[in-house]
Amino acid sequence: MIHELRIYHCAPGRLPALNQRFEQTTLGFWEKYGIKPIGFWTTLIGPSNQTLTYLLEWESLAEREQKWNAFSSDPEWIAKRAATEATGTIVERIENHILVPTAYSAIK
Repeated sequence: MIHELRIYHCAPGRLPALNQRFEQTTLGFWEKYGIKPIGFWTTLIGPSNQTLTYLLEWESLAEREQKWNAFSSDPEWIAKRAATEATGTIVERIENHILVPTAYSAIK
């Protein structure tokens, strides 16, 4: 089992638009492609309160590559994502980390 930690750094004031896109659009596409989110967080205390952090769970890197590529190239997803950015960029920068659990991790 591997986990993917993604941190989306939003343009100023655009975190509500990103949260709305996840709730109304992204999660439906992830369900369609079998992408399994573990949790989502916003930053209460830290360098910026304009970030969304989330964790995905994968059986393997091969599963991640197949499902993520299918999702990210879906023409309907691309069109809906573009529509949410008609008034401006939402995400300025994405951090992506592929994590493997330690022997003492509660999450395996």
